[in-house]
Amino acid sequence: MAQVLLVEDDPTIRAALIRGLTERGHAVDSAGTALAGLERAVTHRPDLVVLDLGLPDLDGTTVLRMLRGASRVPVIVATARDDEREIVAVLDAGADDYLVKPFSAAQLDARIRAVLRRGGESAGDPEVVVGGLRIDPRSRRASLDGTPLDLTPREFALLHHLAARADAVVSKKELLTEVWQLPYGGADKTVDVHLSWLRRKLGETAQAPRYLHAVRGVGVRISAPEA
Repeated sequence: MAQVLLVEDDPTIRAALIRGLTERGHAVDSAGTALAGLERAVTHRPDLVVLDLGLPDLDGTTVLRMLRGASRVPVIVATARDDEREIVAVLDAGADDYLVKPFSAAQLDARIRAVLRRGGESAGDPEVVVGGLRIDPRSRRASLDGTPLDLTPREFALLHHLAARADAVVSKKELLTEVWQLPYGGADKTVDVHLSWLRRKLGETAQAPRYLHAVRGVGVRISAPEA
């Protein structure tokens, strides 16, 4: 069971999802506006937030960025916008997953369980060290050359998966399956967005990589910088 915060302004959708998630064992809190949702997310500290983008007071992408400034809580974005640019924008803003409306409570429940499973699946693994990178899955902390990295849960899972396989090329299909828990794959752009964000936090670019190296047509490899 998870403590879920549902930020959704449509009362009919909100009631249906609350009922469906409660029937599946979750404890559900809800808010109908962006500001109320932000206040509840910060003060009530839920296990996960389901965030609608079409809110009456603030755009959901703006809310997501504000939330990311205050919390690392996993966020699933619920949107009626199926344009790839919109989806990439919310992933780039820090979403851990997204669902395009309409969707059922069963679909949302599956995504909630997958996101939370990713957050806890590596908790017993040993620390991983690659060059100046140190990744501790037990504390969910990572650092670069002694400086802590501020990573979202998805970024942490992606970095840990790659670092645990240092010097090996990992396909995007494997990342979508193992990190995103999408057994039938997904859009490579999803991986690209998160890799781009990781590169920024590692102080590198795709054109001048230090740790994350793209292998064209195959995948990505993490390796310690050459001396």
